[in-house]
Amino acid sequence: MKEYNSTTDILIIGGGIAGCIAAISLVNYYNVTIVDKQLEPVDRIGESLAPASQRILKELNLLENESDVIKQTIFRNNLGMQSYWESNQLQIVDYLRNPDGFSRSLNRKNFESYLRKVATERGVNCIWGTRLSNTSYEDNYWKVITKSDDLKNRTTHTIHAKFVIDATGRQSHFTKSLGIQRTSYDKLISCWVSLPNTQENTMSTIVADELGWWYSAIVPNNKRVIAFQTDADLVDRNTFKHLDTFLAFTKQRKLIQSLVEGNEANINFHGTVSANSTRLEQVAGKQWIALGDAAMSFDPLSSQGMFNAMANAVQLQKLLINVDFIKDLHPDKMEQFNMLYSQQIQQIWNHYLKHKNFFYSTETRWKESPFWKRRSSH
Repeated sequence: MKEYNSTTDILIIGGGIAGCIAAISLVNYYNVTIVDKQLEPVDRIGESLAPASQRILKELNLLENESDVIKQTIFRNNLGMQSYWESNQLQIVDYLRNPDGFSRSLNRKNFESYLRKVATERGVNCIWGTRLSNTSYEDNYWKVITKSDDLKNRTTHTIHAKFVIDATGRQSHFTKSLGIQRTSYDKLISCWVSLPNTQENTMSTIVADELGWWYSAIVPNNKRVIAFQTDADLVDRNTFKHLDTFLAFTKQRKLIQSLVEGNEANINFHGTVSANSTRLEQVAGKQWIALGDAAMSFDPLSSQGMFNAMANAVQLQKLLINVDFIKDLHPDKMEQFNMLYSQQIQQIWNHYLKHKNFFYSTETRWKESPFWKRRSSH
């Protein structure tokens, strides 16, 4: 058993997009440590990275100067979105006139691996494969203990940090350990598969149906992801437990069925993940904040989850530098910082709700079905 002790200005718990972008943006100003329970990132649904996120990547000098070979493993430009929403007529939204350029369809795992690599190269102290075990506050520092999963050769890290960022996603492990409640606003889940792409049309697709909505996009290596979003209580649980029951479900939907046909043998079934709108009741406290999905998680219809995590991290960096309480832990500055950060999160949440409610309200074909009824009454 190995035991390590360290001290840091900022400890970031969670090495996903929010955590890594925060670490990369802060490492020039502070001593930064990042920990994550996964030794390496896991597969996630390939999401769309909104065009505006390219400003953040530029600002942090990410991806810009990488070779085309590396870029091609991480993202592919997405010319637009075709949707069957509001009517049975196909509608197309293209990004050709967007000043920030194209949307990008990501290989999430490769993008997160890339961010981890850059964080390490730029001087962030990165500890992978260690999970949160215990937290306590003593002598103006957070004392955070993490442990590896390997019971035979268990490694324990005791980290003393002036400031903790919880970037552990919807689970918000650190803030949960402080007893802070999380509010869920719906029961949305997403069941997804990936398979080789056989279609010439490379646009992303959204299709509304009575029980929810479908999403499909092509990600790097000419792979296609297909995901169905619905409320957990509206579909028999077994439908989303196995590939064959999921495929039987797609058979009733012509548009989606055409993407799957002839490719059944090559499908990877990834199962179900939470996709609901949730938020922490408190996002900032005594020398800690919650960031990205840990602070608030978005419905994937918004396509804003990853962009929000990145924008949130960059806003945090600017706020921390402006109201620099980390050097001397001045209580007035800390209070000011917490107030400003909480206001920022509240504004983003209000903006998100407005958009989400607007988009759902435009689909009126199944007014009486539970999925749509729940979303029209908000």
